[in-house]
Amino acid sequence: MQFQDYYQALGVTREASADEIKKAFRKLARKYHPDVSKEPDAEQRMKEVNEAYAVLSDPERRAAYDQLSQGRRPGEDFRPPPDWDAGFEFSGGSPFGNADFSDFFAELFGRMNAGAAGSPGSHRRGEDHHARVVLDLEDSFTGATRQITLRVPELTADGHVALRNRTLEVRIPRGVREGQVIRLAGQGAPAFGNAPAGDLLLEVSFHPHARYRSEGRDLHLGLPVAPWEAALGAVVEVELPESTLKVRIPAGSQHGRQLRVRGKGLPGDPPGDLLLDLRIVLPPADTPEAKALYETMARDMAFDPRAEARS
Repeated sequence: MQFQDYYQALGVTREASADEIKKAFRKLARKYHPDVSKEPDAEQRMKEVNEAYAVLSDPERRAAYDQLSQGRRPGEDFRPPPDWDAGFEFSGGSPFGNADFSDFFAELFGRMNAGAAGSPGSHRRGEDHHARVVLDLEDSFTGATRQITLRVPELTADGHVALRNRTLEVRIPRGVREGQVIRLAGQGAPAFGNAPAGDLLLEVSFHPHARYRSEGRDLHLGLPVAPWEAALGAVVEVELPESTLKVRIPAGSQHGRQLRVRGKGLPGDPPGDLLLDLRIVLPPADTPEAKALYETMARDMAFDPRAEARS
């Protein structure tokens, strides 16, 4: 996917005000509108101009794009880093509907549009806002109350975008999983008159963990085992975020074998499973005694690890 420079597409600087962006868009729209333009690439250029304006005319999209685009060059190969949009508070739907924009736009801002749909009767209440927050996986096992700071993009009086911090105390329910939405009633946009305010919808992600990886409610863990534990079978201890579990390693286990322990994944109703991927770890031959043991095994076992590949 190629990086799109929306400022270059409109011919404005990164410091341009909202009025300057609007004037540049109108000028280019008159030049490239397919109904009147004589330019050979008018349709494609008009599409690029529309997409750039859809981002830079929206304070929320522009603030997120500005953070992501620092130091990027147009046309370079690009993939957004993980959690790049975490902590931005976005409001509801896009005034551009389902415009035929690029994959770059969809990758960055599709989440904003997908989360923008209001609930029935939302025209009478305040608009829902949404944000993505990144939590520790351990919070799912224990539940927690966390202070979460969101960045709220706003348009200043001189037509530029500024970020206002908003700090909330949020109760994280036990058993929360990635992709789950925590709804904070009344924390969205205010409504007119006496109608209730909208809600704030927090989509949950987890920080990368050194040991665990979640998939739904299932929990994946790499489990190192010694060669004799894999060959002869053993009972080993596995440390989980809230407990220690004893697991039986079947005799004859091979590297990469996966063991499933029912009900020991993330809490829930029902709870997920724990999936253990066995990793056989060889002791180093870094002493004369260890080297002698390996030499004895090589001589007495006559084991050929590549025999199966030749059959």
